[in-house]
Amino acid sequence: MSENKFKTTSGIEIKETYSYKSDREEKPGEFPFTRGIQKDMYRGRLWTMRQYAGFSTAEESNKRYHYLLSQGTMGLSVAFDLPTQIGYDSDHEMAEGEVGKVGVAIDSLADMEILFEGIKLEEITTSMTINASASVLLAMYIALAKRQGADLKKISGTIQNDILKEYAARGTYIFPPRPSMRLITDVFEYCSKEVPKWNTISISGYHIREAGSNAVQELAFTLSNGKAYLKAALEKGLDINVFAKRLSFFFNCHNNFFEEIAKFRAARRMWAKITLELGATDPKAQMLRFHTQTGGSTLTAQQPLNNIVRVTNQAMAAVLGGTQSLHTNGFDEALSLPTEAAAKIALRTQQVIAFESGITDTVDPLAGSYFVESLTDEIEKAAWDYIEKIDDMGGSVVAIEQGYIQQEIAEASYRYQIEIEEGSRVIVGVNKFAQSVEGITETMEIDDAVGKMQTAKLNKLRSERNNEAVMRALEDLRVAAQSDKNLMPYILTAVECYATLGEICNTLREIFGEY
Repeated sequence: MSENKFKTTSGIEIKETYSYKSDREEKPGEFPFTRGIQKDMYRGRLWTMRQYAGFSTAEESNKRYHYLLSQGTMGLSVAFDLPTQIGYDSDHEMAEGEVGKVGVAIDSLADMEILFEGIKLEEITTSMTINASASVLLAMYIALAKRQGADLKKISGTIQNDILKEYAARGTYIFPPRPSMRLITDVFEYCSKEVPKWNTISISGYHIREAGSNAVQELAFTLSNGKAYLKAALEKGLDINVFAKRLSFFFNCHNNFFEEIAKFRAARRMWAKITLELGATDPKAQMLRFHTQTGGSTLTAQQPLNNIVRVTNQAMAAVLGGTQSLHTNGFDEALSLPTEAAAKIALRTQQVIAFESGITDTVDPLAGSYFVESLTDEIEKAAWDYIEKIDDMGGSVVAIEQGYIQQEIAEASYRYQIEIEEGSRVIVGVNKFAQSVEGITETMEIDDAVGKMQTAKLNKLRSERNNEAVMRALEDLRVAAQSDKNLMPYILTAVECYATLGEICNTLREIFGEY
């Protein structure tokens, strides 16, 4: 971006940063990063405009990816269907009625090849929202990159890989907490050597918030989970100055504009202190980098076009809070997966903010606001109180095993719902300004025939692949799972001979058990 762009419409020059008198004179790009992780923030480089998409078959999702890329999206974000998320092939009885419904069905490397057909993995960044089966889907992505002839040292993207929030808030887990933590640290270790630009975990507050937590709980529980991952990696003997650089976070942006901005500023400051306490000395290992998604649970089925305003409000808060990457929800998502038209207006919302609003012209525009600075401090203090309580219990894993975090989220969710029902919290078009005709008819429908199509593909795959090689690879994985070896190379070998997701996960179920 050229310097002459940073002026108001009246021609007033906009400075890179503004300060106010306070006890601490903080600069962007410096510890504790309250004001942003880069000195020049969006003046130097905009956030990644990443649209979350995936539905039906790999073929259909591939078409949507090409469409989004043609419309100016800067990174892909893959939504997987429920069977894929919990390690079942599409022809498993547990998958019936769910194939391709809330994301794309990926059963094997063959599906991954179709999903990214015509897209060079070396030239884009990809985020994959997958947790319990993350190691398998990441292995498929790496295998595909190798087939494309890509330099694995240049492949970049993010795998969510955050199992603790699944136990606390979301529910798509397979194995018990401790073997799950082993798989996560195996990914950390493998990628630090083989795929060094890959973000090996996206520690997610998003789903904690969607389950009903408030902003302080989202922040506290997410950072507490992050702390547990840091400690698990340290126990494995990994160097915090290496692996902490590849951790990223995933936050929700809800309706309360200033609270959300303050939450993001407090998050950076708190994570910098947590990493420092655990031995991180490299500033890049102390930085909290995060992706934001606007709040799915804030979208209403009533008067759905109002959701465009909600999404805009939330997206602006995320940008003012200093996000590195952003997904904006489609206005119709309370009714169905987003239509192409809804996906486009969601992307255009980001582009209007980036190129027309002027809020990207200076770093941390709300710094020095008495309200925002005070709110940042208050949110931080309330979040530390939670983290100290969880630490006293023995950390996040213990707090989850004892049901403490789940109970806190449930109580906050209940209070929020009561406020809506009593009318003390206004939701426009729901409990105030309601109308009888909603005025939207077109929604996205997923055909149940997708399950049959995936089953036919699986039958063909199993008849054509080298089944002896598959059995050998699965046996090697089974033996390795009983030792303390890193499992990623074994999973990658199985994937490359077209073992299915379900076959790999079932092999691990035999050793680790189910939760």
